[in-house]
Amino acid sequence: MSGALVRSDFDVIAGWVQRGERVLDLGCGEGELLRRLIDVRGVRGWGVEIDVDKVIAAIGNGINVIQSDLETGLADFEDRAFEHVILSQTLQAMRNTETIVTEMLRVGREAVVSFPNFGYWKHRRDILNGHMPVSEDLPYQWYDTPNIHLCTIADFDDFCAARDITVKDRKVFDNGVEIHEEQNYLGSVAVYRITREK
Repeated sequence: MSGALVRSDFDVIAGWVQRGERVLDLGCGEGELLRRLIDVRGVRGWGVEIDVDKVIAAIGNGINVIQSDLETGLADFEDRAFEHVILSQTLQAMRNTETIVTEMLRVGREAVVSFPNFGYWKHRRDILNGHMPVSEDLPYQWYDTPNIHLCTIADFDDFCAARDITVKDRKVFDNGVEIHEEQNYLGSVAVYRITREK
């Protein structure tokens, strides 16, 4: 995760989450988002994180956190245990993308997913110039990246449509500025609010 896009991401999520809701933050890192949601929205929040140092830091930030590998699923959580399940800037690093999204929609009434848009014009330019993109949104070199499933906004729309997942809202940004037109080309990061409820 990187600073500028996380701020846009956090602002949107804080706007979608209602006061007092139960929130599960997957890949919560040091608990920055949950701390903000607790302080601003009074949510009851829990985090899941695999990295021991980040778990310790999250606990130090006053976050209820479980150390667990998201790739093993969310079997420890009951159906509809949360109003919102959040996967912020982590989707592209998941091996089992479909499984984690399905599990998020099982344990949460709504899911919030954000990811860097691989269809962004600067990324396309880099590929046309013969290189993998390296940017604020995708800060790693090809040989050390944790990202294994990069997608575009159009790809994620198709993914949702094929699985009867309803997109309730979508916000797209570039350097903290919301993009309203040609989002798949001009937007560097996307934030989705999805559900299976009609």
